Amino acid sequence: MADKRVIVVDDEPDIVDLVVYNLAKDGYVTESARSGTEALKKLREERYDMVILDLMLPEMDGLELCRTMKKDPSLSDVPIIMLTARGEEIDRVLGLELGADDYITKPFSPRELVARVNAVLRRAGPKGGGTPPGKGLLRVGGLEIDRERYTVKKDGRPLTLSVREFKLLLYLAERPGRVFSRDSLLDAVWGDDAYVEPRTVDVHIRRLRERVEDNPSAPAYILTKRGVGYYFAEDAQP
Repeated sequence: MADKRVIVVDDEPDIVDLVVYNLAKDGYVTESARSGTEALKKLREERYDMVILDLMLPEMDGLELCRTMKKDPSLSDVPIIMLTARGEEIDRVLGLELGADDYITKPFSPRELVARVNAVLRRAGPKGGGTPPGKGLLRVGGLEIDRERYTVKKDGRPLTLSVREFKLLLYLAERPGRVFSRDSLLDAVWGDDAYVEPRTVDVHIRRLRERVEDNPSAPAYILTKRGVGYYFAEDAQP
Protein backbone atom coordinates (compact mmCIF):
# COMPACT_ATOMS: atom_id res chain seq x y z
CA MET A 1 0.00 0.00 0.00
CA ALA A 2 3.00 2.27 -0.34
CA ASP A 3 2.33 5.77 -1.73
CA LYS A 4 -1.39 5.52 -1.01
CA ARG A 5 -2.69 8.89 0.14
CA VAL A 6 -4.93 9.06 3.22
CA ILE A 7 -6.54 12.13 4.77
CA VAL A 8 -7.43 11.94 8.47
CA VAL A 9 -10.34 14.20 9.36
CA ASP A 10 -10.57 14.73 13.12
CA ASP A 11 -10.45 17.75 15.45
CA GLU A 12 -8.63 15.88 18.23
CA PRO A 13 -4.86 16.44 17.76
CA ASP A 14 -3.89 13.36 19.78
CA ILE A 15 -6.09 11.11 17.64
CA VAL A 16 -4.76 12.65 14.43
CA ASP A 17 -1.15 12.18 15.56
CA LEU A 18 -1.79 8.55 16.56
CA VAL A 19 -3.48 7.66 13.27
CA VAL A 20 -0.96 9.50 11.11
CA TYR A 21 1.98 7.90 12.93
CA ASN A 22 0.70 4.35 12.51
CA LEU A 23 -0.32 4.81 8.87
CA ALA A 24 3.05 6.38 8.04
CA LYS A 25 4.81 3.35 9.59
CA ASP A 26 2.86 1.19 7.13
CA GLY A 27 3.97 3.29 4.15
CA TYR A 28 0.99 5.60 3.71
CA VAL A 29 1.28 9.25 2.74
CA THR A 30 -0.96 11.08 5.20
CA GLU A 31 -2.51 14.50 5.61
CA SER A 32 -5.06 15.82 8.05
CA ALA A 33 -7.96 18.23 8.34
CA ARG A 34 -9.57 19.54 11.53
CA SER A 35 -13.04 20.29 10.13
CA GLY A 36 -15.42 18.99 7.51
CA THR A 37 -15.15 22.12 5.39
CA GLU A 38 -11.35 22.02 5.43
CA ALA A 39 -11.44 18.34 4.45
CA LEU A 40 -13.88 18.95 1.59
CA LYS A 41 -11.67 21.74 0.23
CA LYS A 42 -8.62 19.46 0.28
CA LEU A 43 -10.53 16.57 -1.27
CA ARG A 44 -11.58 18.77 -4.18
CA GLU A 45 -8.03 20.05 -4.69
CA GLU A 46 -6.09 16.78 -4.34
CA ARG A 47 -6.77 13.10 -5.02
CA TYR A 48 -6.85 10.83 -1.96
CA ASP A 49 -7.18 7.05 -1.80
CA MET A 50 -8.92 6.97 1.59
CA VAL A 51 -10.70 9.22 4.12
CA ILE A 52 -10.64 8.42 7.83
CA LEU A 53 -13.49 10.47 9.19
CA ASP A 54 -14.69 11.49 12.64
CA LEU A 55 -18.41 12.18 13.00
CA MET A 56 -18.29 15.06 15.48
CA LEU A 57 -16.54 17.84 13.57
CA PRO A 58 -16.87 21.63 13.57
CA GLU A 59 -18.50 23.51 10.67
CA MET A 60 -19.59 20.35 8.78
CA ASP A 61 -19.99 17.08 10.67
CA GLY A 62 -18.77 13.74 9.40
CA LEU A 63 -22.15 12.48 8.23
CA GLU A 64 -22.73 15.60 6.15
CA LEU A 65 -19.23 15.35 4.64
CA CYS A 66 -19.87 11.69 3.78
CA ARG A 67 -23.23 12.60 2.22
CA THR A 68 -21.62 15.42 0.19
CA MET A 69 -18.83 13.18 -1.07
CA LYS A 70 -21.20 10.45 -2.25
CA LYS A 71 -23.23 12.99 -4.23
CA ASP A 72 -20.10 14.35 -5.94
CA PRO A 73 -19.09 12.18 -8.96
CA SER A 74 -15.44 13.17 -8.50
CA LEU A 75 -15.41 11.97 -4.87
CA SER A 76 -18.06 9.26 -4.70
CA ASP A 77 -15.60 6.39 -5.20
CA VAL A 78 -13.17 7.47 -2.44
CA PRO A 79 -13.42 4.90 0.39
CA ILE A 80 -14.41 6.21 3.84
CA ILE A 81 -13.73 4.71 7.25
CA MET A 82 -15.63 6.38 10.05
CA LEU A 83 -13.63 6.60 13.28
CA THR A 84 -15.75 7.95 16.11
CA ALA A 85 -16.76 7.74 19.74
CA ARG A 86 -20.38 7.35 18.68
CA GLY A 87 -20.79 3.58 18.70
CA GLU A 88 -24.57 3.19 18.86
CA GLU A 89 -26.07 0.87 16.25
CA ILE A 90 -28.15 3.67 14.71
CA ASP A 91 -24.97 5.69 14.07
CA ARG A 92 -23.22 2.71 12.47
CA VAL A 93 -26.18 1.90 10.25
CA LEU A 94 -26.59 5.55 9.21
CA GLY A 95 -22.91 5.80 8.38
CA LEU A 96 -23.07 2.69 6.20
CA GLU A 97 -26.27 3.86 4.53
CA LEU A 98 -24.58 7.13 3.60
CA GLY A 99 -21.75 5.22 1.93
CA ALA A 100 -19.06 4.58 4.55
CA ASP A 101 -17.00 1.45 3.88
CA ASP A 102 -16.26 0.66 7.52
CA TYR A 103 -16.98 1.98 11.01
CA ILE A 104 -14.55 1.91 13.95
CA THR A 105 -15.38 3.15 17.44
CA LYS A 106 -13.03 4.93 19.83
CA PRO A 107 -11.03 3.84 21.73
CA PHE A 108 -9.46 1.72 19.01
CA SER A 109 -6.43 -0.46 18.35
CA PRO A 110 -3.97 1.26 15.98
CA ARG A 111 -2.98 -2.14 14.55
CA GLU A 112 -6.61 -2.99 13.84
CA LEU A 113 -7.15 0.42 12.23
CA VAL A 114 -4.22 -0.11 9.85
CA ALA A 115 -5.49 -3.63 9.06
CA ARG A 116 -8.92 -2.27 8.22
CA VAL A 117 -7.46 0.49 6.04
CA ASN A 118 -5.47 -2.15 4.16
CA ALA A 119 -8.56 -4.34 3.78
CA VAL A 120 -10.81 -1.55 2.51
CA LEU A 121 -8.23 -0.39 -0.03
CA ARG A 122 -7.69 -3.93 -1.29
CA ARG A 123 -11.43 -4.34 -1.76
CA ALA A 124 -11.90 -0.93 -3.37
CA GLY A 125 -9.05 -1.14 -5.87
CA PRO A 126 -9.57 -2.35 -9.45
CA LYS A 127 -7.82 -5.60 -8.49
CA GLY A 128 -9.28 -5.72 -4.99
CA GLY A 129 -11.37 -8.39 -3.31
CA GLY A 130 -14.34 -9.90 -4.99
CA THR A 131 -14.78 -11.21 -8.49
CA PRO A 132 -12.81 -9.13 -11.02
CA PRO A 133 -15.04 -7.83 -13.80
CA GLY A 134 -14.68 -9.40 -17.23
CA LYS A 135 -14.51 -7.56 -20.52
CA GLY A 136 -17.12 -5.65 -22.42
CA LEU A 137 -20.64 -4.52 -21.72
CA LEU A 138 -23.42 -6.36 -19.95
CA ARG A 139 -26.89 -5.20 -21.00
CA VAL A 140 -29.98 -6.30 -19.14
CA GLY A 141 -33.33 -4.56 -19.24
CA GLY A 142 -32.58 -0.86 -19.31
CA LEU A 143 -29.17 -1.29 -17.65
CA GLU A 144 -25.80 -1.09 -19.37
CA ILE A 145 -22.94 -2.27 -17.14
CA ASP A 146 -19.44 -1.52 -18.41
CA ARG A 147 -17.06 -4.04 -16.84
CA GLU A 148 -13.92 -2.19 -17.91
CA ARG A 149 -14.90 1.37 -16.99
CA TYR A 150 -16.78 0.46 -13.81
CA THR A 151 -19.77 2.49 -14.98
CA VAL A 152 -23.50 1.85 -15.16
CA LYS A 153 -26.13 3.52 -17.29
CA LYS A 154 -29.88 3.18 -17.08
CA ASP A 155 -31.81 4.07 -20.23
CA GLY A 156 -28.68 5.93 -21.36
CA ARG A 157 -28.40 7.95 -18.13
CA PRO A 158 -25.22 7.48 -16.05
CA LEU A 159 -25.73 6.25 -12.49
CA THR A 160 -23.43 7.14 -9.61
CA LEU A 161 -22.30 3.97 -7.82
CA SER A 162 -19.43 3.31 -5.46
CA VAL A 163 -16.90 0.66 -6.51
CA ARG A 164 -18.45 -1.84 -4.11
CA GLU A 165 -21.98 -1.12 -5.27
CA PHE A 166 -20.78 -1.68 -8.84
CA LYS A 167 -19.18 -5.01 -7.94
CA LEU A 168 -22.28 -6.16 -6.10
CA LEU A 169 -24.54 -5.24 -9.01
CA LEU A 170 -22.26 -6.90 -11.54
CA TYR A 171 -21.88 -10.07 -9.48
CA LEU A 172 -25.66 -10.49 -9.27
CA ALA A 173 -26.38 -9.42 -12.86
CA GLU A 174 -23.87 -11.94 -14.25
CA ARG A 175 -25.72 -14.74 -12.41
CA PRO A 176 -29.44 -14.05 -12.95
CA GLY A 177 -31.83 -16.25 -11.03
CA ARG A 178 -29.22 -17.55 -8.58
CA VAL A 179 -30.03 -16.72 -4.95
CA PHE A 180 -27.10 -15.67 -2.75
CA SER A 181 -27.05 -15.40 1.03
CA ARG A 182 -25.53 -12.41 2.77
CA ASP A 183 -22.46 -14.44 3.75
CA SER A 184 -21.87 -15.67 0.20
CA LEU A 185 -22.13 -12.10 -1.12
CA LEU A 186 -19.69 -10.90 1.52
CA ASP A 187 -17.22 -13.58 0.45
CA ALA A 188 -17.65 -12.87 -3.25
CA VAL A 189 -17.79 -9.07 -3.28
CA TRP A 190 -16.08 -7.92 -0.08
CA GLY A 191 -13.48 -10.67 0.12
CA ASP A 192 -12.25 -12.89 2.94
CA ASP A 193 -10.45 -9.99 4.64
CA ALA A 194 -13.60 -7.92 5.17
CA TYR A 195 -14.22 -6.45 8.64
CA VAL A 196 -17.93 -6.07 8.00
CA GLU A 197 -21.15 -7.54 9.28
CA PRO A 198 -23.69 -9.43 7.13
CA ARG A 199 -26.12 -6.52 7.63
CA THR A 200 -23.79 -4.44 5.47
CA VAL A 201 -25.10 -6.39 2.47
CA ASP A 202 -28.64 -5.23 3.25
CA VAL A 203 -27.49 -1.61 3.34
CA HIS A 204 -25.74 -1.89 -0.03
CA ILE A 205 -28.70 -3.70 -1.61
CA ARG A 206 -31.01 -0.93 -0.41
CA ARG A 207 -28.71 1.74 -1.85
CA LEU A 208 -28.45 -0.14 -5.15
CA ARG A 209 -32.21 -0.34 -5.43
CA GLU A 210 -32.51 3.39 -4.78
CA ARG A 211 -30.15 4.04 -7.69
CA VAL A 212 -31.19 1.32 -10.13
CA GLU A 213 -34.90 0.70 -9.64
CA ASP A 214 -37.77 2.89 -10.79
CA ASN A 215 -39.61 1.86 -7.64
CA PRO A 216 -37.23 0.55 -4.94
CA SER A 217 -40.13 -0.87 -2.92
CA ALA A 218 -41.19 -2.99 -5.91
CA PRO A 219 -37.86 -3.83 -7.57
CA ALA A 220 -37.61 -5.20 -11.08
CA TYR A 221 -33.90 -6.07 -11.04
CA ILE A 222 -32.60 -6.91 -7.55
CA LEU A 223 -35.01 -9.23 -5.80
CA THR A 224 -35.26 -10.86 -2.37
CA LYS A 225 -35.86 -14.51 -1.62
CA ARG A 226 -37.35 -14.23 1.83
CA GLY A 227 -35.29 -16.04 4.44
CA VAL A 228 -32.56 -16.92 1.93
CA GLY A 229 -30.95 -13.94 0.24
CA TYR A 230 -30.86 -11.81 -2.90
CA TYR A 231 -30.87 -12.47 -6.63
CA PHE A 232 -31.03 -10.70 -9.98
CA ALA A 233 -34.23 -11.20 -11.98
CA GLU A 234 -33.85 -13.64 -14.87
CA ASP A 235 -36.34 -11.69 -16.98
CA ALA A 236 -35.49 -8.19 -15.78
CA GLN A 237 -37.39 -5.47 -17.60
CA PRO A 238 -36.68 -1.74 -17.56
